[in-house]
Amino acid sequence: MSFTSRAAMALMAMGTVAAIQAPAFAQEAQEAASQAYSISETPVGTLLDDPEAAEILERLIPTVYANEMFQTMGRPQTLKAIQQFEPGVLTDEKLAEIQNAFDALNEED
Repeated sequence: MSFTSRAAMALMAMGTVAAIQAPAFAQEAQEAASQAYSISETPVGTLLDDPEAAEILERLIPTVYANEMFQTMGRPQTLKAIQQFEPGVLTDEKLAEIQNAFDALNEED
């Protein structure tokens, strides 16, 4: 069997695997999108990547939102975890307000 034939067979096999996996990835993405955001569970990066969630953060905690460290190093952390670095802004009351806004966002969907 020539190299070209083997390469074609390998590409066909990869395409079959990709076709099988594609629905699973789509289902995972839809499940993630339908889950409610949480101040204690959802990474900031996930929130920043969703325009509606990012707008909530920008509106309710503008100084934190504008902080470059929040936008970069804060991405893997939750808002609850970041509270220790911004206790004057990320009060328990403010986090509750943000959670209420996330809950309302989920109800709209």
